[in-house]
Amino acid sequence: MKITTTFAPLLIIIAGFLSMVSHATPLAYVPNEKSGSISLIDTATQKVVSTINTGGTPRGIAVSLDRKWLYVSDRNSNGLLVIDLTKQEVTSRIPLGESPEGVSISPDGRWVVAAIELTNSVAFIDAATQRVDFSIKTSGKNPEHAEFSPDGRWLLVSAEEADSVDVIDVAARQEIKSITVGARPRGIGFLPNGSQAYVACELPGVVYVIDMATQAVVKTIKAGNFANGVAVAPNGKHVFISNGRDASVSVIDVASQQIIATVPVGNRPWGLAVTPDDSHVYVANGRSNSVSIIHAKTRQITATIPVGNAPWGVVIH
Repeated sequence: MKITTTFAPLLIIIAGFLSMVSHATPLAYVPNEKSGSISLIDTATQKVVSTINTGGTPRGIAVSLDRKWLYVSDRNSNGLLVIDLTKQEVTSRIPLGESPEGVSISPDGRWVVAAIELTNSVAFIDAATQRVDFSIKTSGKNPEHAEFSPDGRWLLVSAEEADSVDVIDVAARQEIKSITVGARPRGIGFLPNGSQAYVACELPGVVYVIDMATQAVVKTIKAGNFANGVAVAPNGKHVFISNGRDASVSVIDVASQQIIATVPVGNRPWGLAVTPDDSHVYVANGRSNSVSIIHAKTRQITATIPVGNAPWGVVIH
C-alpha cells in the first residue's frame, strides 16, 4: 500500500506526459466512404490506432487547428458531420444541401468550407458557432474540391462538370474569375508561399500550374491516367499527384516543373497528404481498401495499411 501511494503521483505525471506525446504526434485521418467510418493512423507507428463509426458515406474531411474537431461531409445525410476527437464520436450534423463533397479549413481556423455538388455552391461554416454563415454560387457545375490559399485570401474551387477553376475572393464573399484548365478538374494544392496552385484534371491526365499573381495558367504537366488528388510537400519542393486508373503517384519537382518519379500504389488512388516533416506521403487507395505510405526521399512504399471500404482521402494533422 505504501509503495502504491508513493508512486501514484509519479504514475499520474507519466500518464499525462504520454498523453501529451500521443496528442503531439500527427495523425492521418482517412474517411472510408462505403463502410461509414474514419480510420485514425498514427504517423509515428504507421498503424491504425482508432476507428470512428459515422454511418452514412463520409467523403471530404478537415481537422480543426487545435485538433479538437473533425469535419466530414456525408452524402447520405447531406450534411457536415462534426466529430469530437476527444470523445471520438459525432456530436452534431450541419445541414448543407444535396451531395456535399470536399471540405477544408481556412488558415486562421475561422471558416470550414464544403463544396456542395447539386446546388453548385460552397458553404462557409463558422467554426466558432458550427453553423452555415453564408454560401457562394460557383460557375462550375458539381463543385468537388475547395482549397484556401495559404494567406486565406483566395478559395479555388474545382468542379466535376467543368473545364475551369473558380476563384472566390473570401473577403468580398464572391466569385471573381474562372480560370480555364482541362476537363474535370479535381484536386487542388498551393505552394506554401501561395505563389502557385496545382490543379489535377482527370480526363486529360494533366496538371495545370496557376500563377496566383496573374491568376493564369503558366504551365501544364502531363501526369498519369485520371490524375486526381494533389498534395504539396510542406517544404514546397515537390507536388504529389494520384493517378486513379494507373494505380500510381506522380512526383513533380517544383524547381524544374517536371515529373521526376512515378510510384506504384494500390488500386484507384484518390486523396493523399504529406506529413508535416516532409518524410512520407499517405495515399488513399479507393478500390484496395488501403493506404499506401511512400517514403518521400526514396520514393519507395514503406507500408500498406488496411482501412475501411473505399477510402476517399487523407488529411494529416
